[in-house]
Amino acid sequence: MAKRKGKGPTPKAEDRHWHAKRQKARAVKSSKRTGTPTLGPGARAKGAAAPSAGGRPAGARRANGEVPELVTGRNPVVEALRAGVPGTALYVMSSTDERVRESIQLAADRRVPLLETGKNELDRLTDGAVHQGIALQVKPYRYAHPDDLLTGSSPLVVAVDGITDPRNLGAIVRSAAAFGANGVVVPERRAAGVTAGAWKSSAGTLATCPVAQATNLTRQLKAYQKAGCFVAGLDAAGGVTVGDLEVASGPFVLVVGSEGKGLSRLVAETCDMLVTIPMPGRAESLNAGVAAGIALYEVSRLRA
Repeated sequence: MAKRKGKGPTPKAEDRHWHAKRQKARAVKSSKRTGTPTLGPGARAKGAAAPSAGGRPAGARRANGEVPELVTGRNPVVEALRAGVPGTALYVMSSTDERVRESIQLAADRRVPLLETGKNELDRLTDGAVHQGIALQVKPYRYAHPDDLLTGSSPLVVAVDGITDPRNLGAIVRSAAAFGANGVVVPERRAAGVTAGAWKSSAGTLATCPVAQATNLTRQLKAYQKAGCFVAGLDAAGGVTVGDLEVASGPFVLVVGSEGKGLSRLVAETCDMLVTIPMPGRAESLNAGVAAGIALYEVSRLRA
C-alpha cells in the first residue's frame, strides 16, 4: 500500500490569502469607532521613537483617550468653529437658528462634514447632554514628546504644574506661541489637557505650538536640566524677579503653577531657582494664564 504524502506544515495566518483582507476590515472598523487623533505640531505617530534628553529612546505619548470629544449647544459650537477648533463632523437637527446657520457655513468653509440627524440619535451621541439640536465632533489631540521641544541652540519651554482648567492651558499656549516658546509641557495625570475649551482660549495657536505630556513632571524637569536647561519656577515667594533673570537668555524652562496652590513641593524643590513677578498693586495673585504671559514677555525681552 502506497504511503500518502503529507501536506507540509500549516501556513501562518499572515501567509493565507484572507488575512490581509480581514486585517484591513478590522482597521476600518476601528477607525470609524474611535476617530483619527489630531496630530499636534511636532507629534510623532504612535509607536515612533526618538532620543530622550538622557540619550535613551522613548515612545511617543498617547492622546488622552481615543473617543472624539463632542462640543454641544448653539453658542459653544459656533464659538468653537470661529476659533478654528478642528472638527471631524457637525451634527445638526435643523437650520432655523441663526447660530446654527453660521455653524453650518463655518463647517463648510473648513470642509467639516455636515450630518443631518434626529433628536434620538443626537441624544444618544451626546449621552443625554443639552445639545440644542447641534453638536461638533472634535478629534482627540495627539501630544508631542517632551524631548521633541528641545530644538535650536537655546530652546524655551513652558511647563505647567497643577493647571486643571483647559481655558488656562489654552491661554498659556497662546502666550507661549506669541513669545517664541518651543512648546508647552503638561503632566499626564491630574492636569488639564487639550480639549475644545483649550483650543478656543488658545485662539488657534495650538495648531502651531506643540503641547507635550510628561508621565512625571519632576522627572522631566530633571531630564531638561541634564540636557543643559536652566529651570525656573514662577512663585510669589521667589527671591528674584523674572525680569532680572539673565540666565533666561540660554536654554530655559519656565514652570507655571496653579493660581490657588502654586507649584507643588517636589516641582518647586526641583527648580534651579524660584522667580516672581513684582506686583505693586493690591492683587494678591494673578490668573495662571496672565502670569505666564507677563513672565514670558520678560523672558523674551531678555532673550532678544
